[in-house]
Amino acid sequence: MEPMEGEEKEKQEKKHTKWVKSVMGLVALGEAAVIFIGLQFIPYGRGYNNPPVKAEPKWDSSTTRELFFRACGDCHSNEVVWPWYGYIAPISWFIQHDIDTGRAALNVSEWGREENEGSEAAETVNNGSMPPWAYTILRSSAKISASEKEAFVQGLVATFGSELKGEQKSKKKVDDSIRFFPARKDDREDK
Repeated sequence: MEPMEGEEKEKQEKKHTKWVKSVMGLVALGEAAVIFIGLQFIPYGRGYNNPPVKAEPKWDSSTTRELFFRACGDCHSNEVVWPWYGYIAPISWFIQHDIDTGRAALNVSEWGREENEGSEAAETVNNGSMPPWAYTILRSSAKISASEKEAFVQGLVATFGSELKGEQKSKKKVDDSIRFFPARKDDREDK
């Protein structure tokens, strides 16, 4: 009768192990739910009110403006349209970070601000780094066709100026006082 007792004991151990795994899974699920709910109380990414529009650039056409706001406006203006998933942490944190970063680089709602890098807008659209692929996956309306892209890049060049590859960039002469290494006599220009 010992073999029967061994089989019975093995069945009980398997049953107990299965029960422990089920309980541990439920505990882990409960912990995840508590953490998720707790994240909703962290206030970052909750700036759903847009600052006022102070000034806009003089757009070369209404088409350029429409394409800009469709593909870029949610991160590069004060006219953000928050998606439904933008109200859920931690997704809202990533969206808020992108908006903060985008507005710092270029904000068409605060035109005239020194930090605006409008001259780089055409290059970033032309080389495909803007709008970001993750943004266009989540917002299909932000996708621009090849013909729209060409017109958009031309409109950005006309509106902001350009730093497209192949064009001459104006570069400031590096002052000797900010060089990493002291300038040699033969490197300096005689005035």
